[in-house]
Amino acid sequence: QVQLVESGGGLVQAGGSLRLSCGASGRTFSRYVMGWFRQAPGKEREFVAAINWTGGITRYTDSVRGRFTISADSAKNTVTLQMNSLKPEDSAVYYCAAGSRWSSYDFWGQGTQVTVSS
Repeated sequence: QVQLVESGGGLVQAGGSLRLSCGASGRTFSRYVMGWFRQAPGKEREFVAAINWTGGITRYTDSVRGRFTISADSAKNTVTLQMNSLKPEDSAVYYCAAGSRWSSYDFWGQGTQVTVSS
């Protein structure tokens, strides 16, 4: 079992920045790929970014590439999503997830709200 706890959401104006953190714990969590997803009201949950714990491989959805940066600190058991140049369309509940494969995520955090005002 892997436990995930997100923090760092909030309200920000367009063009601003936020930093989301995900604390991970549990057995063998370091074997998992870590991802961030988001879900806006009335929309399906979508992939945002993912990383392996060594930090050597990262993936991003096209809409955030160049604005968001995912990083992993294995010593602190934390995965961070730095979000810059935020847009109103980035508003959503952001979820941290751990997966056994890049395309399959087994454990989820409770989510943190990000709201970007125009």
